[in-house]
Amino acid sequence: MAGRAPRRCRTHQRVRGAVTCRSLSSACPQTVPHTPGAPLTKHLPWPPRHITPDDDLDPSFVFDFRAYDEDLDDRQRWSTWLDVEPLMRGPEPRPDWVVTSQGAIDTELGILKTGKEADVFLVERADPLDPAGGVVMAAKRYRDTDHRTFHRAASYTEGRSVKRSRDQRALKRKSTWGRIVAAGEWAVSEWDALKRCWELGLPVPCPVQIHETEILMEWITVEGETAPRLAQVRPEPELLQSYYDQLRDALATMVQSGIVHGDLSPYNTLAAGDRLVIIDLPQVVDLVGNPQGMDYLLRDCANMCRWFRMRGLESDEQELFGELMAHAF
Repeated sequence: MAGRAPRRCRTHQRVRGAVTCRSLSSACPQTVPHTPGAPLTKHLPWPPRHITPDDDLDPSFVFDFRAYDEDLDDRQRWSTWLDVEPLMRGPEPRPDWVVTSQGAIDTELGILKTGKEADVFLVERADPLDPAGGVVMAAKRYRDTDHRTFHRAASYTEGRSVKRSRDQRALKRKSTWGRIVAAGEWAVSEWDALKRCWELGLPVPCPVQIHETEILMEWITVEGETAPRLAQVRPEPELLQSYYDQLRDALATMVQSGIVHGDLSPYNTLAAGDRLVIIDLPQVVDLVGNPQGMDYLLRDCANMCRWFRMRGLESDEQELFGELMAHAF
């Protein structure tokens, strides 16, 4: 069977970081007209001519090889950014501080918060070749049901569905796989809620990525330290009123979009300076699709208004609830 003649390089074709192939260049094998059935012949110049920078190399090419040290300690791992599908990354446009480098390393700095169903760690993601461009994020890791001290009420999940029948059966049997699916379902639920709220412009941490049962998100700080919970602060009257206004506006936006936090309290709301930030969103419910959606909204209003009254601001949950319902319909 006759061989196929090699394809000649296009004249003056420039390949970034490679040889520039010119007509009859010594860098590329050259051919002569080929007759079917005849042996394949290559014509190369002899003796070989040395390639010079002025002749055959792209003048814009710079060989800048820098090796990464593959030895990581127990607190480190390679960045999981490229391990996840694009849909598992935060919405675009992304903030400038999000590190997407293939050579970045995640370093666990310590635990930030221990919860009933998940733990939050501080993780620094940085490229060793650009350490100044690193960022510290909050990594929320959900536990399986064997290692939780709290089990979400089934009423939160009404109106939701599990797509795969295998997962549905595993959840009902509470098998090992079912426990893994359950942990993943709550992680995905919070991820979806974070993305949706972020895209609505709500005051929530910026979602960076989700990988299995771990969510990486913005670390909310005040002067380089973790922002305190609302329950821990005693703001001045002017700031207290601002916090209430921010809360009302955020809840109104959520209600207009048909969602309710479902477990809102001063303990999952952060006081980031003069800004209020809402966290812990895995139990977000559909206002209409969930039969208890209205009840959850009223409870959220009651929890928050009680705290504002204790701090000296007159607020009524029924009045707030009525105002929010006006935005719903």
